[in-house]
Amino acid sequence: MANYILEVKNLKKYFPITAGIFNRIVGWVKAVDDVSFSVERNTTYAIVGESGCGKSTLARTIIGIYAPTSGSIIFEGTDITKLSRKEKLRVLRKMSIVFQDPTSSLNPRHKVIDIITAPLKVHKIGSSRERKEKAKELIKVVELDETFLNKYPHELSGGQRQRVAIARALALEPELIILDEPTSALDVSVQAKILNLLKHLQKKLKLTYILITHNLGVVRNFADHVSVMYAGKIVETAPIDKIFSEPKHPYTRALIDAIPPVTPEEEELIKKLGLKIKPGDPPSLSNPPSGCRFHPRCPFATEKCRKEEPKPVVISENHVVYCHLFS
Repeated sequence: MANYILEVKNLKKYFPITAGIFNRIVGWVKAVDDVSFSVERNTTYAIVGESGCGKSTLARTIIGIYAPTSGSIIFEGTDITKLSRKEKLRVLRKMSIVFQDPTSSLNPRHKVIDIITAPLKVHKIGSSRERKEKAKELIKVVELDETFLNKYPHELSGGQRQRVAIARALALEPELIILDEPTSALDVSVQAKILNLLKHLQKKLKLTYILITHNLGVVRNFADHVSVMYAGKIVETAPIDKIFSEPKHPYTRALIDAIPPVTPEEEELIKKLGLKIKPGDPPSLSNPPSGCRFHPRCPFATEKCRKEEPKPVVISENHVVYCHLFS
C-alpha cells in the first residue's frame, strides 16, 4: 500500500471578479477547479502546464498562502482545511516552498543570515545564538561557505540566491517542499546544478517534493510522477516513464512534442506523436469553454468534447487520463 504524505481531493480555488462602486461579485476566476492527486513520501511529484493554467495557485493553496474554496488537503492523515488557525500553522511548519524568482523572494535589505533564520524567528525557535549556528549549518548544506551569511542578495548570482532560498526552506526541517518553477529564472548550466543539489538533499534529508513547472523536459530525470494541468484542471496523471513512453492526452503529447530530443529514442517518439495543436492560447479561467477545456485547440475534438466534461479513465496502474478519446 502506498505511503502518501499528501492527498489533495476535489480541490477548488476560485477568485471573485467584482465590478461597480459596490464591488459586487459578477463572476469567478476558476484557477484550480476540482483537482485531485496523491503524493508518495520521499518522491518527487511534478505538476506541469503552461503559464496561467493554475499550477502556482495550486501550490500556494496547498501551502496555506490561499484559502481553498472547497475540497480537502490531507497532510499525513490530517485534513488541513478543517483545522483551526493555530493547528493549521503547526501542521504547515512541516511544509515549505521555494519560489520561482529568488531576486523577488529574498528581502534585499536583509543579510543572508537574517533571511535563512527568518522562519525560526517567526516560530520563536531557538535563541539568537542557536539560530546563528543553524544558519551556518544550512549554508553549508546548500554548498555555500559561511562568508555568504554576511552578504546581501544583490551581491549574489542567481544560482547563489536560489541556494539561499533553499536553505531558508530547510530551516524548519520540513518533510514536504514545494518547488515553484525553481530553475526557470536561471541559466541552463545553473539549472542543472540546482536540480542536482535538490536531488542530493532529497536523498540526504528524506524529503518529498512537489515540483511546479511549465517544462516537461525539466522533470524528465527528476520526477517520479507527473500530473499535466490545463486551464485549472488535471488532464493526465502517470508515472514519469509512462508519460514519456505512452502519453495519452493530446495536450500531454503536444508538450512532449515541444521538448528538444536528446536521444535517438526520444527523437523517434516525437516523430511518432506527430501532433500539432491548433494555434491559440489557453482559455480564460474566468470564462472557460464548456465540455473539455482543451477542445478549442484539440485536433481530435468531437461534438461530445464540446458539450461534456471528460471523466477520469484508468489506462493502467497510476495512469489516468481525462479524455473522451479513451472513454
